Amino acid sequence: MRQYPIPRLVTKLLLPLILLFALYVQFHGDYGPGGGFQAGVIFGAGFILYALIYGLDEARRILPPWLLRIGVSLGVLIYAGVGVAGLLLGGNYLDYGVLDSHDPVHGQHLGILLVELGVGITVSAVMVTIFYAFAGRGR
Repeated sequence: MRQYPIPRLVTKLLLPLILLFALYVQFHGDYGPGGGFQAGVIFGAGFILYALIYGLDEARRILPPWLLRIGVSLGVLIYAGVGVAGLLLGGNYLDYGVLDSHDPVHGQHLGILLVELGVGITVSAVMVTIFYAFAGRGR
């Protein structure tokens, strides 16, 4: 892809904006449209764009498969951990109100933020893992 400087330049300029937009969607999800799934897809798509333009080997150097496996596991653990924390604090599974004993609204906000973070990490890691599996098949 070195013979195509324009797609490389455009990707270099757009990729930080794509990843920043993914963070915006992630942390704006409890106030409006968006959330973990959408942010994970945007982040994964941005990294897949990087891999398509700069090559699979360069992408695997920056985001190795072992790190993706940790991301998939960590996201699921965050999601499940919020539910278990609700159970341990006397509520139901994924009952966010009990996460803050003084202000249930704050507990709900914290709970949905953590759950959406876990979903976003898992979705982005799974998307890139699937891309690696299909893109590396011919090797």
